[in-house]
Amino acid sequence: MNSNTTVKDLVCGMEVNSDDISMDYQGIHYAFCSDQCLQRFQTNPHLYIGFPGAEAPKHAGMELIKTRTLKLAEPLPQELADKVIEYIEAMMGIQFVEVDGDRIEITYDLLQATEEQIEQTIAQAGATLGEDWTEKIKRAFIHYMEDTEAVTIEARPGSMRGHHH
Repeated sequence: MNSNTTVKDLVCGMEVNSDDISMDYQGIHYAFCSDQCLQRFQTNPHLYIGFPGAEAPKHAGMELIKTRTLKLAEPLPQELADKVIEYIEAMMGIQFVEVDGDRIEITYDLLQATEEQIEQTIAQAGATLGEDWTEKIKRAFIHYMEDTEAVTIEARPGSMRGHHH
């Protein structure tokens, strides 16, 4: 590919260099602004590209807005809280983030970010999430629910809709 070709990141809509973070899927080349967008595409590609006769939910303007509260291992000093907020706000799809003591409240578009990606970003910023078993189970359940919800709305081949065999 020509290194000065720009294409649209299907996950977030940004114009990106076609040679940057990219992959081929079903014989078509796609490029992304970040590993975050690449991961979202890889997990549920048909949320973004659809099928013949089945428009992609993202193309249809769909958003899946989620608000989550994550419990931290301990309240953050202000400097670290500011760093966590800065890291999370740099992610695609983040609409709101607030650190209050040992809790982080986040609103985001599931079509652009997952709680699991947000958790990884919190760790990269240097904060630790609550590690007791109830918090771990809660986060695992949310990961499962988000995966299930994304798969449920992912475009399906048009020929398979409404046909009974």
